[in-house]
Amino acid sequence: MTHPIRALEDQDEPALLRDQFRQLLRYRVLLAGGVVVGLLGGGFLALSGEDTYTAAGEVQVRSATADPFATGASADKGINIGSERQTAVSDTVGELAAGTLLKKGDDVTARKLLTGLQVTNPPNTLTLRFSYTGATPEQARSRAEALGNAYLAHRKARTQESIDNMANGYRAQLEPLEEKRDLLEERTGADADDVSSARANIIVSISELSRKISELKALDTTPGYLNKKPVAPTEPAGAGLPLLLGLGAVVGLALGLLLSWVRLVFDPAVRSPRELVRSLGAPLLGTLPRERAAAGTLLAIGRSGSRLAEEYRAVAFRLAYDPSFAERRRLLVTAPRGDNAAAAAAAVNLAAAFAEMGRDVLLVEADLRTPSLARDLGPAAHEVRPPRWVADEGDRSWPAGGRSNVDVPGSGAFALVAGATADNVPRALTSASVGRIVAEADRPGAVVIVLAPPVLSYADAVALVDRVEGVMIVCDPREVHRSDLERIREIIGASGGQVLGALLHPGRGRLRRAERRPKSARRHSGGGPEGPAVDEDAPEVTGDPAETMGLRSFTLPGARR
Repeated sequence: MTHPIRALEDQDEPALLRDQFRQLLRYRVLLAGGVVVGLLGGGFLALSGEDTYTAAGEVQVRSATADPFATGASADKGINIGSERQTAVSDTVGELAAGTLLKKGDDVTARKLLTGLQVTNPPNTLTLRFSYTGATPEQARSRAEALGNAYLAHRKARTQESIDNMANGYRAQLEPLEEKRDLLEERTGADADDVSSARANIIVSISELSRKISELKALDTTPGYLNKKPVAPTEPAGAGLPLLLGLGAVVGLALGLLLSWVRLVFDPAVRSPRELVRSLGAPLLGTLPRERAAAGTLLAIGRSGSRLAEEYRAVAFRLAYDPSFAERRRLLVTAPRGDNAAAAAAAVNLAAAFAEMGRDVLLVEADLRTPSLARDLGPAAHEVRPPRWVADEGDRSWPAGGRSNVDVPGSGAFALVAGATADNVPRALTSASVGRIVAEADRPGAVVIVLAPPVLSYADAVALVDRVEGVMIVCDPREVHRSDLERIREIIGASGGQVLGALLHPGRGRLRRAERRPKSARRHSGGGPEGPAVDEDAPEVTGDPAETMGLRSFTLPGARR
């Protein structure tokens, strides 16, 4: 029995993420290009930028107080650290610092001075950190110190100005009271008691105002302390070359992933085995490995130690267990479009695999436009006597014109009806002779495999679907498009056939590129006579029941022993 095609689960997020990550890794050139661009950008920023130095000093802010040692005295009384931070970067502080630096020979404007200043406040503290970035270590140190001292001087002047304003206000209230007191002292007479009482009240008010003025003069107006003096830095500030290269690599990788994702979105090719199964509506029968020894030869069955042969055997077993195939024992092998060489190799090797099982296999080459099987098989095929019905009818045209036996080393043989050019291909494919040959699959223990041209290039495969219902699509996952698979499914379904599955191959172009590699590279990749190379580009077999089933021994109904 066959396993049902498992649909993609919308809630299977880990599996979907793994598939998307694998698909993004297909575009290694974009990923590598993004990383290279990021590294070049990071190196350029590190080498082209001028060295800058940063010096930092810390100022502890305090408010004016009468007795800083009194119990319950609070250092943050009346201090808004946010406002103080804004004051530290104000133009007033910048002008004071610029004047101080000018006396030391550093001529800089207040606006330019403030551009290199950064004032921060550590959490839960009354500390302001003055950080200045300059062209030289000494410049950064001197300017940071000048800015810190200028802030303290400005704050002290502001506090002293507030004290003077308050004292002047008290004095303005005190002068009228003193004048009135002097007038009351000159008055004598009957109302002496009232005058004495008024004078006493005035004296109390004068004493209170005098006390307040004295308290203001006694206030400690220290604005704060420079707890940490700036020191000249020994190394340039900012990210160094290693850090910029690392950041460039990360940014470049992100850029490469973005470009890969955009390329993936607009890529019409099949991106994963799951997507192929969903587009074709049929299971994945197998994925052929890349094998250097298979170049130039069709038959992989019969070579010892061939992974390609084992995969063909697994596909043959999979088909044998398919009820749709076991009922009719007819198989149409074709490709979507383009080169039909991979489909021809698949048809020949599946015929050899069924011959190993003891079946009477007939391989029909229905490619009447570019027939090549007889030439490619070479001496392995030799002509035999045609069936009796051919001799009775006396028709020597295709497909009754000739029949060959193909010997498979150590596996038996299968019959071949080689293709031949025809003037009217559609008429030849729909002739009664083709129907009689296909009907040979009705004999017990017989299997008929038909090789047809690409289904989307010619209508030849569609003309045979009504006689050979089971269809296997042989395609390169890098070249076939999702729309092609959906169209194939619709065409075959509308013609009364059924797609039994798909067989993936690595592509002849990649095989040629592998052959052109140096011998040392082949040894490193595991290719050569010692063992087959692993195809890194081939879709991964993940254990999905829609993918290749392992090779198992079995006994087919009606098979000869």
